[in-house]
Amino acid sequence: MGLLTGVLTLPLAPLRGTAWVVDQVLLAAEREYYDPEPVRAQLAALVDDLANGRVDAEEFDRREDALLDRLDEIEAYRRQTEKGS
Repeated sequence: MGLLTGVLTLPLAPLRGTAWVVDQVLLAAEREYYDPEPVRAQLAALVDDLANGRVDAEEFDRREDALLDRLDEIEAYRRQTEKGS
């Protein structure tokens, strides 16, 4: 970047910094949202709830399907991001 370009774009520096921060927050949110470990922990807790009689088979099936769908979504996202990299 030349001196003239640097001087002319100086007023945009705070905007570029803000955009960088927003990108970092977005990346952190995506990493957290697409982390399979909390979903697996919920699935394990659900199995435990079924084994200890805290949920019936129908409720277990409904919640298990939702959690497995979530894991499928996470896996699809990870495959897509690996292709894009």
